[in-house]
Amino acid sequence: MNNDYQRLDAWIDAHFDEEVGFLQQLIRVPTDTPPGNSAPHAERTAELLQEFGFAAEKHPVPQAEVQARGLTAITNLIVRRRYGDGPTIALNAHGDVVPPGEGWTHDPYGGEIEDGKIYGRAAAVSKSDFASFTFALRALEALQAPLRGGVELHFTYDEEMGGELGPGWLLANKLTRPDLLIAAGFSYEVVTAHNGCLQLEVTVHGKMAHAAIPDTGVDALQAAVKILNALYALNAQYREVRSGVPGINHPYLNVGLIEGGTNTNVVPGKVVFKLDRRMIPEENPQEVEAAVRQAIAEAAAQTPGASVEIRRLLLANSLKPTPGQQPLVAALQKHGKELFGVDIPAMGTPLYTDVRLYGEAGVPGVIYGAGPRTVLESNAKRADEHLRLDDLKRATKVVARTLLDLLR
Repeated sequence: MNNDYQRLDAWIDAHFDEEVGFLQQLIRVPTDTPPGNSAPHAERTAELLQEFGFAAEKHPVPQAEVQARGLTAITNLIVRRRYGDGPTIALNAHGDVVPPGEGWTHDPYGGEIEDGKIYGRAAAVSKSDFASFTFALRALEALQAPLRGGVELHFTYDEEMGGELGPGWLLANKLTRPDLLIAAGFSYEVVTAHNGCLQLEVTVHGKMAHAAIPDTGVDALQAAVKILNALYALNAQYREVRSGVPGINHPYLNVGLIEGGTNTNVVPGKVVFKLDRRMIPEENPQEVEAAVRQAIAEAAAQTPGASVEIRRLLLANSLKPTPGQQPLVAALQKHGKELFGVDIPAMGTPLYTDVRLYGEAGVPGVIYGAGPRTVLESNAKRADEHLRLDDLKRATKVVARTLLDLLR
C-alpha cells in the first residue's frame, strides 16, 4: 500500500472519536423541513469548523426567496482551501431533513451510539457526510504532502425542497465554480446518474352544496377521483418504459398528499392533491409535464362544472453519466474496493439529488459518502435512522485518498 494512504488512514483512525463527536453535535441541532429553519445549524457548524481552523463563509439566502418556498431561514456554508494551481474539488452535503415522525426507539436528536451504530435524524442522510468530508479534508492537510488545486466544502440546506436555494443558489450567484464534485451518498456504490422529478399541485374546483340536495352542487372529490384514476392508469403504463442506466428501472408517479371538503354533510367544493412524477434519464421533462397536464385536463372534463388549476412545485432534471466523472469514479472505486473489500459499482439511483444542479452548471459530479448499501437499510426518512460507524470511518478514508489522488 502507498505509504501516504497508510498515513491518511492512521490519522483518521486516531481522530475517529473526534469525528463521531462532531457528527453527534450536528445531529443534536434540528433542521426539520418544515419549518425549514436551518440557520441555527449553519451557525453551529461554522463554530465547529472554526475549531479545526476552517473558516466557513456564511451565505444567507434572502428572506423573500426563502419564504416564497415556504421555508423559514437558510444559510449555506462554503469552506475554501487552496493549495496551488489546479482543479477545485467540491464536497457537498445537505443538512436539511424531513421531520422525524413516529416510531423511534432512540432520541432522533440524540446522536446515541449502540452496537456500533449512531442513531438520529440525518445520521445517514446526510449530516454523516458533513463529518466524512470534513475529516477527510483534515486528514489530507495533516499529511502535509505537496498538493495542487484546492478543496471546497459546500454545506447546504435545501435538498429536501429541490436544492434551488442550496447549491443552485450558490452556483447562480457565482459564489462557487468547482471543477469536480463529490456529493453526499452511500459507501458501497458510486452514483453517476439519477432520476428527475416533477412535482405538481392540482386544485380541483367544484361547487359546495348541502348533502341533502347534492344535485345543486358539483362534487370536486368525484372529479378528483376521475383525475386520480387517469393518473394511476398512466402509472401502469410507465412500468413498460425501461431505463438503460443500471440501478434505475422505470418512471413512476405518486400522489403523496390530498385534502379537501369542509364537512361530512357538505358536497366538497374543492380538493387539492400533490403528485410526484419520477423521470428516468432518457425522458424529456417538458414532454413529461405536458403529458401529465393533458391527462389531468381530459379527466377533469368528464365532470361538468368542475375545473382544475395546476401549479408546478418542482422540476428537477435527471443526472446523466458523463465522461468528466471518470477521474472521480476511478479513484473512488479503487479505494472503496481496497477498504470495503467489495467491488464498488458505478450506477444510477431512482432518487433525485442536488448533484444535478452542479451538472447543469457544467461541473462533473458523483455521489459517494458514508452509508449502507441501500436507503432502506439506513432507515433514512424513517424511524431510527442510523449509520454504522465502521462505514463512516472507511468512507472518510476513501474520500481522503481520492482527494490525494486528484490533487497531487
